[in-house]
Amino acid sequence: MSTSIKRGLYLVHRWLGIAACVFFAMWFVSGIVMMYVGYPKLTAAERLAHLPPLEREAAYLAPEAALKAAGIGGALQDLRLAAASGGRAVYLATPAAPQGDSPSMHGGHIAGQTVIDAITGQRLAGADRSRAMATAAAFAGTDAGLGYLGMVQEDAFSHARSFGPHRPLHLVALGDEGGTQLYISSATGEVLTDVTRTERIWNFAGAWIHWLYPFRGNVFDRYWADIVDWISIACTVAAVTGAAVGLLRWRFHHPYRSGARTPYLPGMMRWHHIVGLLFALTTITWIFSGLMSMNPWKIFDTGAKPLQIEAMQGGRLILTPEDASPAVLLSQAAGPVRELRWARSMGSNAVAAYKAAGTPILLDSQTAQPRILEATRLKQAASHLLTAPVVRIETLRDYDFFYYARAEHTMTGGAEKPLPILRVVFDDPHATWVHIDATTGVVLGRLDRGSRASRWLFSMLHSWDWLPLLQRRPLWDALLLLLSTGGVILSLTSMVIGWRRLGRKWGAAHAKPRLRSSNPSPSA
Repeated sequence: MSTSIKRGLYLVHRWLGIAACVFFAMWFVSGIVMMYVGYPKLTAAERLAHLPPLEREAAYLAPEAALKAAGIGGALQDLRLAAASGGRAVYLATPAAPQGDSPSMHGGHIAGQTVIDAITGQRLAGADRSRAMATAAAFAGTDAGLGYLGMVQEDAFSHARSFGPHRPLHLVALGDEGGTQLYISSATGEVLTDVTRTERIWNFAGAWIHWLYPFRGNVFDRYWADIVDWISIACTVAAVTGAAVGLLRWRFHHPYRSGARTPYLPGMMRWHHIVGLLFALTTITWIFSGLMSMNPWKIFDTGAKPLQIEAMQGGRLILTPEDASPAVLLSQAAGPVRELRWARSMGSNAVAAYKAAGTPILLDSQTAQPRILEATRLKQAASHLLTAPVVRIETLRDYDFFYYARAEHTMTGGAEKPLPILRVVFDDPHATWVHIDATTGVVLGRLDRGSRASRWLFSMLHSWDWLPLLQRRPLWDALLLLLSTGGVILSLTSMVIGWRRLGRKWGAAHAKPRLRSSNPSPSA
């Protein structure tokens, strides 16, 4: 390698390293925090657990009657019944998207919802302070100790894009031992997320700084993704050039005159050289995979067309007078039900009855009888999701590399991952896989060539989402803590070296020149 190339590598690593070392340190330390405390979220299971049970004896209107009273007609994308707004039972109805458009659904909360009182059929306007407090009381199971903290447009714990249609948000303190605060929609009155005191404290050292959220919710918001992308690219280059420089400076065969393999004397430079070589690969991997998490320049987007879910389910969800009332449905579901959800399934309407935990009970919407989906019929219907041949249909009864569950606090955790499921593999240009809940017939998601690449380059490389490790904790913890600690040491030595170099540069630039006198010295 020529001297000029080597010199270039040294200079790039030196100055990029000085600029990036603080970000390296922040990412490694915050990454350790995020292993155990994630960004606040309200999981589906947690939401159901805090919903009051629906009353079997209550005079709830039948869904078609409630929609008619509220002036809503036509096809629906989603219809739910739950005591989710102000502690009272309401229908939450979302009109279907125009033909050809894909649904707009984010994290279980759907844009364009209409809230309908389940007993009177009255359409409810936006949620005010009193309804927000009633929602909080229902969530907590008591109204004692509640405190209204005002309304927020967006703060450190409410950056989720799915909250857009619900802003501004009511903020209510529960007054419990955990110091829990609820963010409640001003549009529907539903709880969107809950944040404990522990999550608030640790997130400023965890997810908030890891994802560079200081650039969110302010004048930099529109540039946040670009800022993260370019900082990640600069840090990746710093790590790669650092590995190259470290290898060039290491004597594999003939030690230096001092007898050491490194040219640096004992101290920070020697520590940085040795630790850098030991943890170079994982450092480069984590910084690069962090960049991949942002899907820079949409490299994982394949432009695939939306799934034809209506073709699979045999049409759109349209409620009629023949659909059973909630009282009939609740009587068929043993035990307290927290939510009823209507959907189109295999050519007719079906209702999923959700309890506080466990698999939902699927009922026929008209007869209210338990409904079991025939595997053959479900597979045949699934073939209509795309206008492409089906290569194979697999039944997954256990998690695998592309379909698995993570702990609730993790970035990809908390989502429903039921088993068994069907994996439908299509022979289309995007090599699409579709996952379908074998119990309810609900489409859980799709994976194409781009998303599977993201699974490797982001989830696998960044979070080490590999089942043999995840299933053998604390092996996963020990390995990641060891490698993260190496990254922290590497980052801290970089900061010390950078600070010293900048100090020397600053001192040299501001040193006063010593002028030689032009007058002869006096003689004795």
